[in-house]
Amino acid sequence: MKKKLVSILLATTMLLALAGCGTTPSNSQSSTPQSSGAQGSDAQNVHIGIVTGSVSQAEDDRRGAEAFRDMYGEDMVKLAIYPDNFTEELETTIQTIVNLSDDPDMKAIIVNQSVPGTTEAFRKIKETRPDILCIAGESHEDLPEIGSAADLVCNNDFVARGYLIIRTAHELGCDTFVHISFPRHMAYETMSRRVAVMKEACKEFGMEFVMETAPDPTSDVGVAGAQAYILEKVPEWVGKYGENAAYFCTNDAHTEPLLKQLMEYGGYFIEADLPSPLLGYPGALGIDLTAEAGDFEKILAKVESTINEKGGAGHFGTWAYSYGYTTAAGLAQHALNVINGESELRDIDDIAKAYQVFSPKAEWSGSNYTNVETGVKADNVFLVYQDTYIMGDPGHFMGNAQIEVPEKYFTVK
Repeated sequence: MKKKLVSILLATTMLLALAGCGTTPSNSQSSTPQSSGAQGSDAQNVHIGIVTGSVSQAEDDRRGAEAFRDMYGEDMVKLAIYPDNFTEELETTIQTIVNLSDDPDMKAIIVNQSVPGTTEAFRKIKETRPDILCIAGESHEDLPEIGSAADLVCNNDFVARGYLIIRTAHELGCDTFVHISFPRHMAYETMSRRVAVMKEACKEFGMEFVMETAPDPTSDVGVAGAQAYILEKVPEWVGKYGENAAYFCTNDAHTEPLLKQLMEYGGYFIEADLPSPLLGYPGALGIDLTAEAGDFEKILAKVESTINEKGGAGHFGTWAYSYGYTTAAGLAQHALNVINGESELRDIDDIAKAYQVFSPKAEWSGSNYTNVETGVKADNVFLVYQDTYIMGDPGHFMGNAQIEVPEKYFTVK
């Protein structure tokens, strides 16, 4: 399947889009637009609900929801939190989402991340309130399944990124790519297909692909044990694979110790599984970002300057704006644009327009999800990604949002 390119919006377009949504453009130093609230005579009758994990489990997702609420006010935006232990509290998770539909003015419900139970919750909502837009961000459930219940699903583009992460590592001079995961994650279609794409891309670019297994943080060893394993193994891996190896891990808990050790022993890190300058870097670098909270341009600048001071320039990357933050706020903005008649629900350019309200200096791209078993392209499930930013002196975007991923990778499994 040919990937559809999403062009970056010009600054003037951004201002017009913001004005059309009834917001006030933010100061250029802040990545969070400010607004005194929604405008328009019928705005008070439009309620939008956003469901996320808690701050302790999914801080970026929650902060993105709060940013959207701050733009439009508590009268319009209703927030909810599903249980931290959502796998064992499935009914509570479902009910938390469904409860938002009791509001007669509710017009859209966004769930990010869409943990197990979201599909069933959307089905229940549609039974009584088919008028409500049900939108899923970063689904943990099978994409065809949640796509059968949701009006729109947006996940990170595990296919294109599988290729582009390897391509970026190659461009930075890496000769080996080390993938770190565990069996539970490798059972997910999104992650197993990404590994297959990464392997194929390594062949194309003449790189060695290596699979390493680390403990699952949800197992008996817990997060502490899983992190201790990474701390212990990285020096051994660097000695084995050399300093021109790039590393990738599928679990957030592994990210901080991996970054910490790569900074000390050498190696490359292109971007995290769900990229953000807040994921792993603050702890690995020992920096406090309290003063910069909510401003991703300042957050990135501080992380980047610290990496440069520690001699890691050109070796570490991220997305300039948090994926979780942007997805929670951006999908809510997209829903509002659709409700206001300013966007089409299933137009990827319109989705990117909404995302860029919260990531004004980054480019987005993506494509429709294709079921690799059936070859069927879903018209309401999209895979999206942000351009990769490599921190350095100076740092730079890699231009990945403008790269056309070879069509063969969309059928690799």
